[in-house]
Amino acid sequence: MKLITRSILVAVLGAATLTSIAQDAGRPERREGGPRRGGSPVIAALDADKDGAIGAPEIANAKVALLTLDKNNDGALTAEELHPARPDGAPAPDGARPPRDGAGPEGAGKRPVSPVMAALDKNDDGSLDATEIAGASAALATLDKSGDGKLTREELRPARPEGAPEGGRGRGGPGGADGKKGPRGQRPPAGE
Repeated sequence: MKLITRSILVAVLGAATLTSIAQDAGRPERREGGPRRGGSPVIAALDADKDGAIGAPEIANAKVALLTLDKNNDGALTAEELHPARPDGAPAPDGARPPRDGAGPEGAGKRPVSPVMAALDKNDDGSLDATEIAGASAALATLDKSGDGKLTREELRPARPEGAPEGGRGRGGPGGADGKKGPRGQRPPAGE
């Protein structure tokens, strides 16, 4: 009886292991600190050491790094080169964002421009011409609020929309708009 129980246990554990391996095989490998799925190709190109920040050497090398995205070798980066389409059959990431043009109900959900693109794209046309690429190092330096010569993760993040609460939770999160939790098991008074 013990032999049969052990055999069944080994078979179940083996099947679970194979299932886990098969699921992981379909996922792209990501180094620690590297860009997440759906991350910016611009940040990925600039962040050569994949630590989530853009250091002084990476800022100095910005022009060369950006030109690695130039697939047609014309010295400029089109919107398609900056935001390549997902491969055929690739699933949309969870919480996929609407297109940048604000398509959708009454333009709702227009995606904010990252601080990096806002600094690089001087003429705000959604692409980077040769002049903008040539001035990339100087443009990136304008984002260095701390003056330490590098861009931290916080300096690379878009500004929080006006009126958005700290911590990223909006109404309906724990405690509602003011972030305070009420006594356990009691509902807040109506109208709050």
